[in-house]
Amino acid sequence: MTTAQLAHADLAACFDLFQASAFRLETLRTYSAPAEAESLRAFRLGLPLPERSIRTSPWLARIHQTTAAGKSWSRIRVAGNPLTEYERYQMHCYPDSARAGEIIWVASAHMPAGDFWLFDEDKDPFAAAMTYDENGAYLGSEVTADPAVIDRCKKRKRFAERYAVPLDTFLGQHTA
Repeated sequence: MTTAQLAHADLAACFDLFQASAFRLETLRTYSAPAEAESLRAFRLGLPLPERSIRTSPWLARIHQTTAAGKSWSRIRVAGNPLTEYERYQMHCYPDSARAGEIIWVASAHMPAGDFWLFDEDKDPFAAAMTYDENGAYLGSEVTADPAVIDRCKKRKRFAERYAVPLDTFLGQHTA
């Protein structure tokens, strides 16, 4: 990625600009995403959720297409104990992302809030540090290649990795 591309990038642009890897750290116990409201309501009521696959979701189609082209997608979800309703909902939805090609780990660790995406970690890394309000509503991201921010993201990733297990292992050990 060029400096000019990075200077004008927002989070959405990062998904088109990364060359090799996209990693996400999720640390909040709950998120408030308007696009998920109806599915979360259905989950809460025990109703069937809409189909979520590479055929019905542009996000999952992107993951599928880019992993087929050799890029990698991964995430670590820091989860509480007991899981919140939102965390249970995510655990129900994550297998769809895994089928699309994303590698998902779940960490049972106490970490301060601080979500981010880390792109191209091994060569020309850049990050998107995400901010949320007190209810978990997304406020925006700061996209940067600042070495201090990249180093902080890498350290937080390494910390979470120490406490993480693969999604299937976590789901086998917990009722989601």
